Amino acid sequence: MKNTLTRGLTNLLPMVLSIWLFWSLFISLDGLGKLLLDIVGIEPVFVGAGFCLVAALVFIAGLLFSVSPIVWVYGWIENQLMKFPLFKSVYGSIRDIASLMNRDGQPKTQKTVLVKQANGSFVVGFIMSEFAPQPLVDALPEGDWVPVLFQLSYQIAGVTSLVKREDLISVDWSFEDAMRFNLTAGISNSKDAS
Repeated sequence: MKNTLTRGLTNLLPMVLSIWLFWSLFISLDGLGKLLLDIVGIEPVFVGAGFCLVAALVFIAGLLFSVSPIVWVYGWIENQLMKFPLFKSVYGSIRDIASLMNRDGQPKTQKTVLVKQANGSFVVGFIMSEFAPQPLVDALPEGDWVPVLFQLSYQIAGVTSLVKREDLISVDWSFEDAMRFNLTAGISNSKDAS
């Protein structure tokens, strides 16, 4: 009985939570769209009209950001707002995370690597950039240093360390599969991960 209950939970819980998360996002965006429709005095015609409006507005924004004058004006506004320290910290972090999701056709630079520890064990990490920032390079001893992210299990947090490239063992493993492995402390280790 206990095994049956556990099996049911482990199979249903991820699905139910994922559906709930996406449904909540849909409801929130639909509510925002309905609010916008109410502001202009239009009655929503069907369920999900607000969501469709928000999706269309995001698509139009994407089209507008491919036009140089709009990009220039947005860049100018962004530069003005970045003069405020608190805004700069919050906005900069959100923008960096968003840029990880969309690189506009640029190849992903994150490479999966292993780093040998002093006790002979290995830690899975990710090269996040091919070069360390110049102020850090100037402060470090001679060598080819790269920033390596060591993701913590069951957290969004990770630790970034500067490691000499010669101390890294490159692994032919996709960033997504290796990240899933790290985030779940190795539980999601699929035999066919490539």
